Amino acid sequence: MAHTVDVHVGKRIRQRRWLIGMTQQTLADMVGIKFQQIQKYETGSNRVSASRLWDIGEAMGVPVAFFFEGLKDTDQHPGAESQYAAPDLLSDKEAMELVRTYYAIPENQRRRLFELARVLSEVA
Repeated sequence: MAHTVDVHVGKRIRQRRWLIGMTQQTLADMVGIKFQQIQKYETGSNRVSASRLWDIGEAMGVPVAFFFEGLKDTDQHPGAESQYAAPDLLSDKEAMELVRTYYAIPENQRRRLFELARVLSEVA
């Protein structure tokens, strides 16, 4: 069974890759591995080594720390499931598509859209 940290790191790899519109093949080519290995990393079935995680971060323009964001640090037993349970707001494909589309909008229009969304959420 995959360790919850490996699953979390894999999800963060997938989220970032998807957010920037990068395919598994492109990422694999950039870090010098096969795309099937990227698939295994993204599901958490294979653990990502530190040096490979560094290469992946470089390829996707994020620091290594990015992949660990959202992990909770508690005093629970190291293997406890809830220790690493953090809300995964971007696990939904629709949410990811919304974020990617949002950042494709020119900044001045994006700011106006953001303000509209804020007003609508306050009224709801």
